[in-house]
Amino acid sequence: MWSFFHKLGSPPWLYGISGSILRWLLPASIVALLAGLAWVLLVVPPDFRQGNSYRIMYIHVPTAVVSMAGYYVMAIAGAIHLIWKMKMADVAMKCAAPIGAALTFLALVTGAIWGKPTWGTWWVWDARITSVLVLLFLYLGVIALYEAFDNKEAASRACAVLSLVGMVNIPIIYKSVDWWYSLHQPASIKFTSESTMDASMLYPLLYMIIVFYALYTCLLLLNMRAELLDRERSKGWVRALLKGSR
Repeated sequence: MWSFFHKLGSPPWLYGISGSILRWLLPASIVALLAGLAWVLLVVPPDFRQGNSYRIMYIHVPTAVVSMAGYYVMAIAGAIHLIWKMKMADVAMKCAAPIGAALTFLALVTGAIWGKPTWGTWWVWDARITSVLVLLFLYLGVIALYEAFDNKEAASRACAVLSLVGMVNIPIIYKSVDWWYSLHQPASIKFTSESTMDASMLYPLLYMIIVFYALYTCLLLLNMRAELLDRERSKGWVRALLKGSR
């Protein structure tokens, strides 16, 4: 176990193993995404109340779910960096922030598009929507902090602290529809009771969530590989890699 963690701290090893993973995971994720889009657009039946407008749920819900999970990835990486000073954890934290921000923004936009025909408005200061907006600001705050410090170690510590403090917002997002009056519908996927969705709609949604997790993993690894090359550009293994690619 400890030898594995030591390997994770090695930039050449992480760069190599991530390349091996991406060679099969990235094309598989793209094919799975295309198959999922065909499933939800052509096979899944329309909703008896919302008609076809509800189909945007198959993008909105996965992006929202993965954006929150991605914040945990960023915060855990920040904690590891603070405690064990592992540079690869700092790389993961920095690279997770823009991906999480993009997913959160997409969740807000698709939610607004879905909300217009459902609620009659693009935006309300609903508890769920507002807390997701706070999540976007937290991601953007981490990105801005990295750029605000000339001392990159100080920037990493500040970002790690902000990431950890911001974790309090994730349970608020999850429970907001239960704690406050909300236009936003309650969770359709439940682990402690039977889902309120029909199986013909539920299974494609679960499938799309898994696909988005796979895509998130690919984007994170790609971002980390680019960051590693930038940070380690003066190291011998990067120079050897560049020579070999010519």
